[in-house]
Amino acid sequence: MIDQAAITLTDWLASAHKVPAQARREFDVGIALLPTGAKFDALRLPAPMVHAAARSDDPDAVAVFLAEVLDDGAVIHDAYGVGVWYYALVPPGTHAAWRMPGVECLQPGTRLGVPRIDLTARPGPYWALPPSTVGSMCSARAVADPVALGQARLRQMPQTERTL
Repeated sequence: MIDQAAITLTDWLASAHKVPAQARREFDVGIALLPTGAKFDALRLPAPMVHAAARSDDPDAVAVFLAEVLDDGAVIHDAYGVGVWYYALVPPGTHAAWRMPGVECLQPGTRLGVPRIDLTARPGPYWALPPSTVGSMCSARAVADPVALGQARLRQMPQTERTL
C-alpha cells in the first residue's frame, strides 16, 4: 500500500524539477537531482560542525538534535565521499541574504541530490530530518544558531578531535 503523504511530499519535491516526471523516475531509484532556487534553497553544513553542535556523530542522536533545534525543517545527510555534508532546506531566496562564514547557501540552479522520501538511513544520502509536510523547510535563523554553536565548539576542540 502506497502512503499518500509520501506521494504528496514526492510530488512537491519533484515539482522543483523542470520535468517533474523525470524527478519521479529518479526517485524510483533513490536520488533525484533537483535544482535549488524555485521550491527551496539549501544550506551546505559541514558534518564536523553539525556533529560538534549535536555533541555526537551518531546518526540517531544527530537526528534528535536537528529535530529539536530546527522544528519542522528538512535536512539531508550526504555521507558519500570525502566531504561529508548536511543540507538544510531553506526557503527560496535565502541565498540572497545568507552571510555566515563556513556555510554556503547553494546558488539557484545548483543541482542537489535529494533522496526519496523514505530513505532515512545509510548507505548514501538520506533524510536526517525528513520533511513532514509540503513546504517543510528550516528557517535560516533556526539554522544559524546550531551553526554558531558548532563553530564555537570546533574552535574549542584540539585539532585532532575536529573530525567527529
